[in-house]
Amino acid sequence: MNFAEVILPLPIYGTFTYRIPATASDLKIGCRVLVPFGRKKLYTGIVALTHDKEPEGYVVKEIQVVLDSEPILRNPQLKFWDWISQYYLCSVGDVYKAAVPTGLKVESETFVSANPDYEEKEAGELKERERIIYDLICSRDRVQLSEIAHATGFKNVEAVVSRMLEKNAIVVAEKVVDSYRPKTETCIAFTIEQGDEAGLHHFFDLVARSKKQESLLLAFLDLSHWLQKNKIAEVSRKELLERADVSQAVLSAVMEKGIFRQYKKEINRFEALTNHLGELPKLSDEQHRAYCDILDSFKDKNITLLHGVTSSGKTEIYIHLISEMLRLGRQTLYLVPEIALTTQLTLRLKRVFGSKLLIYHSRFTDNERVDIWRRLLNDAEPCVVIGVRSSVFLPFSNLGLVIVDEEHDTSYKQQDPAPRYNGRNAAMVLAMLHGAKTLLGSATPAIDSYYNALNGKYGLVKLMKRYSDIELPSVEVIDTKLAHKKHEMKNMFTTQLIAICQKALDADEQVILFQNRRGFAPMVRCKECGWVPKCTNCDVSLTYHKHVNSLSCHYCGYTISLPDVCPACGLPGIEVIGYGTERIEDIVDEAFPSRTILRMDLDTTRSKSSYEKIIDDFSHHRAQILVGTQMVTKGLDFDGVSVVGILNADTLINFPDFHSSERAFNMLEQVSGRSGRKSKRGKVVVQTSEPEHPVIGFVSNHDYEGFYNYEIADRERFRYPPFTKIINIYLKHREADVVQEMAVRFSNLLREVFGQRVLGPEIPLVGRIQQLYIRQITLKMENEASMYKVKKILRDSYERMLEFDSRMRRVILYYDVDPL
Repeated sequence: MNFAEVILPLPIYGTFTYRIPATASDLKIGCRVLVPFGRKKLYTGIVALTHDKEPEGYVVKEIQVVLDSEPILRNPQLKFWDWISQYYLCSVGDVYKAAVPTGLKVESETFVSANPDYEEKEAGELKERERIIYDLICSRDRVQLSEIAHATGFKNVEAVVSRMLEKNAIVVAEKVVDSYRPKTETCIAFTIEQGDEAGLHHFFDLVARSKKQESLLLAFLDLSHWLQKNKIAEVSRKELLERADVSQAVLSAVMEKGIFRQYKKEINRFEALTNHLGELPKLSDEQHRAYCDILDSFKDKNITLLHGVTSSGKTEIYIHLISEMLRLGRQTLYLVPEIALTTQLTLRLKRVFGSKLLIYHSRFTDNERVDIWRRLLNDAEPCVVIGVRSSVFLPFSNLGLVIVDEEHDTSYKQQDPAPRYNGRNAAMVLAMLHGAKTLLGSATPAIDSYYNALNGKYGLVKLMKRYSDIELPSVEVIDTKLAHKKHEMKNMFTTQLIAICQKALDADEQVILFQNRRGFAPMVRCKECGWVPKCTNCDVSLTYHKHVNSLSCHYCGYTISLPDVCPACGLPGIEVIGYGTERIEDIVDEAFPSRTILRMDLDTTRSKSSYEKIIDDFSHHRAQILVGTQMVTKGLDFDGVSVVGILNADTLINFPDFHSSERAFNMLEQVSGRSGRKSKRGKVVVQTSEPEHPVIGFVSNHDYEGFYNYEIADRERFRYPPFTKIINIYLKHREADVVQEMAVRFSNLLREVFGQRVLGPEIPLVGRIQQLYIRQITLKMENEASMYKVKKILRDSYERMLEFDSRMRRVILYYDVDPL
């Protein structure tokens, strides 16, 4: 094969053809290659296809370097990428960029070196800048592009280097390195060969006057088995210092005497897989029935929905299913919606599966993610991977089961950037491509999942009793309008909620308080003139964060200090309006001064270990009250919680979106499920100004079936999913009149094909973000519609727009399929 179709990590449709160098005739699909693109940069591409058909009309560039002898992708990953790009209306380059860890992509950090065989064909072949760069490269062994830019001060170094590559003046170094750095360990060894007893006696003579140096020598002999006739064991520096109980200074002194040498050894960041498994949790009769029903369902259905109430013990069933997969020699992917859930689940799964458990999420360093990728790529051993939505892109070799826990959760949907995929739906397709089974689990299944289960597309298994037959929590609804009239409300708390929390705390029980808004206050206002600080880049007011005394935009990050006086009227009338979790934390601290309070929201969980610390502290009762956003609703298991307070349910049920009722019910029911999970029935307090709202009634009775029937009737009446497919089309531009005109024209073009299926354009809830004005067009398509054909029509319509009006080239356009 002479040519390769290469996928580049760019939002450009299609692949690009490159000539395969003669030295790489055995190039395989799925290998990485370093290729020039345009005149600006070198990119790491993935070979998608090899062939002998030379393109016509342009000169084909050659692959600069083949980075792999074996593919870094497994079958059927490229098929999976193609499905995501087709269904979610994006380029396969977008998928590649999201799927592969950055450490496996080599770009501007590429090394180049001078070509020793280069001779100028004519004087002046190298331009001035090229000559300067060439001389710099010749003076060193190999140089990174970033080093060239720093040394010369030139801009667009990549473009100059690309031209020099075409002239064969330089070559990409064969030892191309990427951002991946293997983990290494410093080891210690003797400077003599094993069996050299005379040399050993000499070493003891050298350290005879120092007991610490002598103990170091003895410790090394013990750890390395040097005196035995077996193979010498490697000894790490850390292990040696700990065994001898001496400092680094002692080791340095011994090394100066020529006794020891040290070297670096590459090690795996994770434990090696072993066959040792811990004891499986014992299932109750109800759990065992559900487990057997799932296995029976898998005989006929590839996808099964497990509808189990909160604290019914779904995780124990998952563990038994994983164990069965391991027994069969298959791999399991266990998806969770939030990194926070991996913290608790890891501890539970680790006790059973030990080193067969791998964890994968974005809080890991890129080096750690590369190690997991390579481990799965090079090792087909049965294991279980627990992770968030990005785990679907890992190179599984023998996938047997995919578990999607809390399958209803909106966190499975990627928002920005592309691909805007749903991890749950992608996981089902991944399982199908591998011939694996999928288990969806939730106490509040997504409406479309339950609809598919009731209509026979999925299997359905129910687990409607809590473990140990503990009752679901009682729900008390408090009318905040009435509480205000009776003066029974202070800040966000009714006197009833305070009393209920106090009673629980006095009984050494724990409390969770839920407020789905972070920050101290969502708005700041001047009470004298009504001035409200707004973001300069977005159409939103700024949120006040007290701990840094600043006002921030949660869309673009714009931040200013809180002014002492109003900049509009000059009076000191600044006041905060509303309540975020930070303010709730302060109020709770005043109400319960002797109690320890934790807060779980985006601001307190930014570091890799922050989730783990908060969850560990609350689980071990080091704190009595947990204040949090929706993070506290996601399947966390705290056995000491007896009271859950929902401070303002109104913000959930009053939202202009057809998903709002489903989101509200799911969130309220899930946070209710954190109460009374172990020993006794819990209590949930819901504060709302609309106690008669249907969603509040369904939550009060824990009536999922009733809510589903209520919601599905509305969806069918107004032709919303699952009866149709929704595609939102977004257009963005810096000028409001331009984006409005382009949106109207584009929607009219679409109506020529799709007719009344096109709605809009309209201004979304937030009409400007990061200085870009936004317009939204909605397509309501039949479920049977081919996404491949829809994508082609949308692409053709876009190209027609480009012909009509060149301003469309400056408009950002993207699609969101199945928005949540």
